Amino acid sequence: MKTEKKAQSIFERQKKAYLKQPYIHYEQRLNILKTIEKILQNNDEKICEAICTDFGNRSHHETKILEITSSVLGLRYTRKQLKKWMKTQNRHTSLVFFGGKNKIIPQAKGIVGIITPWNYPLFLAIGPLTSAVAAGNRVMIKQAAHSQNLCQLLQKEFSKVISEDLIAFLPQVPSKDFSSLPFDHLIFTGSPEVGKTIMKTAANNLTPVTLELGGKSPTIIAKDFDLKTAVKRIMYAKLINSGQTCVAPDYMFIPKDREEEFIKIAKAIVFKRYPELETQDYTSIINQKAYSRLMATIEDAREKKAEIINLIPGAQADEKLQKISPTIVRSVNEEMTIMQDEIFGPLLPVMTYQSADEVISYINRHERPLALYAFSNDQKFLKKLIKNTMSGGVTINDCAMHVAQHDLPFGGVGNSGMGQYHGYEGFVEFSKLRPIFKQARKTLAITPPYGLTFDRIYKLVKKIKWLA
Repeated sequence: MKTEKKAQSIFERQKKAYLKQPYIHYEQRLNILKTIEKILQNNDEKICEAICTDFGNRSHHETKILEITSSVLGLRYTRKQLKKWMKTQNRHTSLVFFGGKNKIIPQAKGIVGIITPWNYPLFLAIGPLTSAVAAGNRVMIKQAAHSQNLCQLLQKEFSKVISEDLIAFLPQVPSKDFSSLPFDHLIFTGSPEVGKTIMKTAANNLTPVTLELGGKSPTIIAKDFDLKTAVKRIMYAKLINSGQTCVAPDYMFIPKDREEEFIKIAKAIVFKRYPELETQDYTSIINQKAYSRLMATIEDAREKKAEIINLIPGAQADEKLQKISPTIVRSVNEEMTIMQDEIFGPLLPVMTYQSADEVISYINRHERPLALYAFSNDQKFLKKLIKNTMSGGVTINDCAMHVAQHDLPFGGVGNSGMGQYHGYEGFVEFSKLRPIFKQARKTLAITPPYGLTFDRIYKLVKKIKWLA
C-alpha cells in the first residue's frame, strides 16, 4: 500500500474505532501506558542501535539517558497522576444561579497526529504520545526522514502488542500527506519555517496545533557564580547530541573580565570528556547537508573577523565521520550567520557584557527563545532578568533541565512555538475540558414582559457587592 494511502487508511480505522468507543476508560489507558514502557525497556539496545544507524554515530549512553530513561520516567509519572487528572472537576456556581451546578469533564479530542524531528526521535515521540494516551486519544506518529530505522523498529514492536486502531507509527509518510489529515489535534516539533507550513496545512481542517519549535536560547553567567561549575554544566548541555538539541545553549553572555578564564576552563573540560573526534561518546552531525551548513557558518564567522577556538586539539572537523569539533566563537556580531540562525551544532558564540540591562536589551530585540539559562545566586539579578524577558522555559544554574521535570509544562512562545505538554498541562493540551451546567429544579426566571420586576432585581444585583 502506498504511504499516503496507508496514512489515510489508518486514520479511517482510528476514526471508526473512536466513534465506536469515544471514551477510553482509566484501566485501559493505564494498560496502554504500561505496555509502552515495556516496549521501550525490552527493546532498549535495538532502539540505541537504530538511532545510532540513523545518525551515523549516536552515543548509546546518551540515547539511554536522554531518550529511553526520560520517556520511561514520564510514563511512570503520568500513570501515577492519571486517576487524579481524569476526575470530574466541580466549579463555582454564581448565586444568581442558586441551586444549579457547574462541572468540567475532561474528554479525549479524538485522533492526535504527532510529527517528530530527527534529533531526539524517541523522546519527542513518546513524550506527546504519553500525554495524548493519558487524555484518552488515539494516536498516529510520523517520524522524520532521517529516523526511519527507528520508525520501522517502533512500528514493528508496537503493532505486536497495541492495535493500530489505538497507536500507529507510519514509516516513510511525507509530512504533507500526514499533516493534511483532519486530525482532532496535531503536534509538530521542528523548525519555525516548517512549523508555519504545518500550521497552514492544518488550518484547512481547522485542526488545533501544538508547535514545539527552536530558537536561539541565551545563557547568562553572572559575576557571582562559580565559573568552573557553570562551564561544566553549560558544555554538557551544549555538546550532548553534538549540539543538535532544540534547547541547547545557543549563545553566551559572560562578564567581560571572565571571558579568558571561561575559554581556558572550557578547553580543559571538553578535552577531558572528548579527547578526540572519533570517540563513540561524541555524536555525528545528522547528514552531509547539516555538516556543510555548520562548516559554512564557521567560515562565515571567520571571514567577518570572529576568533574561532577549537576545543579538541587537532582537526576542526572530519567529513568522513561527519563530526565537527566543539568550537567557541568570540568577537561575534549580528552580521554573522552564527548570530542570526539557530546553530543546531557544537558551536558556541561568546559575548561579553557589563550590566543586566545590556543582556535584557539584546534578548528582547530578537525572537523569543525556547529556553533561557541564567547562572547566579543573586535573586535581584535573576528576578530582573526573568521578569523583563520572555522564553518558553527557564533553567537557573544549569541548562535544559526544565525539560526533564515531569510536573512542569514544556513549550515555546512566539517564534519558538505554541501550546505545551508534559505533566498535567500535557493531559489538558490533548483534552477537551467539557463544561457542563445543570440547572436547579426551581429557578427565578426573568422573562418578558420585564417591567418593574426586572428593574428591581437588576438594582438589587448592582447593590450586592459580594454577589458573584
